[in-house]
Amino acid sequence: MAAGTLYTYPENWRAFKAQIAAQYSGARLKIASASPAFTFGQTNRSPAFLSNFPLGKVPAYQGDDGFCLFESNAIAHYLSNDALRGSTPQASAQVLQWVSFADSEIIPPASAWVFPTLGIMQFNKQATEQAKEEVKRVLAVLNQHLNTHTFLVGERVSLADITVVCSLLWLYKQVLEPAFRQPYPNVTRWFLTCVNQPQFKAVLGEVKLCEKMAQFDAKKFAEMQPKKEAPAKKEKGGKEGGKQQQQQPQQEKKEKKKEEKKAAPAEEEMDECEAALASEPKAKDPFAHLPKSSFVMDEFKRKYSNEDTMTVALPYFWDHFDREGFSIWYAEYRFPEELTMAFMSCNLITGMFQRLDKLRKNAFASVILFGANNDSCISGIWIFRGQDLAFTLSDDWQIDYESYTWRKLDVDSEECKTMVKEYFAWEGEFKHVGKPFNQGKIFK
Repeated sequence: MAAGTLYTYPENWRAFKAQIAAQYSGARLKIASASPAFTFGQTNRSPAFLSNFPLGKVPAYQGDDGFCLFESNAIAHYLSNDALRGSTPQASAQVLQWVSFADSEIIPPASAWVFPTLGIMQFNKQATEQAKEEVKRVLAVLNQHLNTHTFLVGERVSLADITVVCSLLWLYKQVLEPAFRQPYPNVTRWFLTCVNQPQFKAVLGEVKLCEKMAQFDAKKFAEMQPKKEAPAKKEKGGKEGGKQQQQQPQQEKKEKKKEEKKAAPAEEEMDECEAALASEPKAKDPFAHLPKSSFVMDEFKRKYSNEDTMTVALPYFWDHFDREGFSIWYAEYRFPEELTMAFMSCNLITGMFQRLDKLRKNAFASVILFGANNDSCISGIWIFRGQDLAFTLSDDWQIDYESYTWRKLDVDSEECKTMVKEYFAWEGEFKHVGKPFNQGKIFK
């Protein structure tokens, strides 16, 4: 079974293909999409990264055995099992057919139509209208095929469905309003069936279909363009000052032009899809209203990651923990009866972590799966900035938290100290659980 790390930036639809495939196959996939593990635009330009992935593009996969892959379709194929790839030569060829269809027929018009609505590309009326017609043609082909098929290949989800769904994702979220998608009911039925499968949901969360077609926003486009520095004003001066400006060496001017030319291509290293999803407008920090805290979360995380938990990380935590600036919560999964295979339950935890990437700077958690297949439960300890449950501060963080019960712990109580010790160390009696430790996941 494959095991490794996927380097990407948050909400990269190309990476979603590999993540969903891993959910089905059971491949052990770690996601590196946030600092310090990965910083888009920095890590992928480092010599170490480029030695494994010469193009510097993401997603990029590195196996625990050192095996490296770039290109999202190849990564998704590698992380799939035989059922996803096609169990017969005919089925395998059909899967490849739809994967190629997504790249050649869906992505180009989808990009031309959707990207201007995200403020990444300038609006071109002729190009947009042409893209709409091409999208209609693509949807018509899919609608006809799905009139007699539940899924694209065979009678169950395959890599064909995963790839085409991910390629259509931004269309359905941004521009395919009810009136536009009305002629293609089979496509929408199939799309909703797929995105509501547990394996898709673990990666995508709840997918909300577009209610009103998004339009190009000139103001948003202008705000998202890189700002150019205003030319320096000429200083007033006498003849001597003017003479000195005229005598500026030509070589200096040439050097300056060379530097400007070298700096310019940086924005072009991303393809259009990467630019669209990586250049989201910066939202207001949900924790901006809180006073500065003396507890440096990143420093604690380094201690926890690199040094012994019981002798170094735990004492450091209690010595530096800011009781006014942070709070500690106990979380318990509300639906243990729905938990079946252990690897699927762990994927449930990992999926939640992946969707909370932007919370990492102000939170830490140790979440544990207890028990065995078909007899398990999930619970964990979370540390948040502030005294309130952090999920309520941002709509982006509310996908999974209602599946858990949350209880704020008294930081000075013995119960809290025992729980923190046991969940941080992944060992102890865990008297409140009643099931043996299976495996744990850390959000940091």
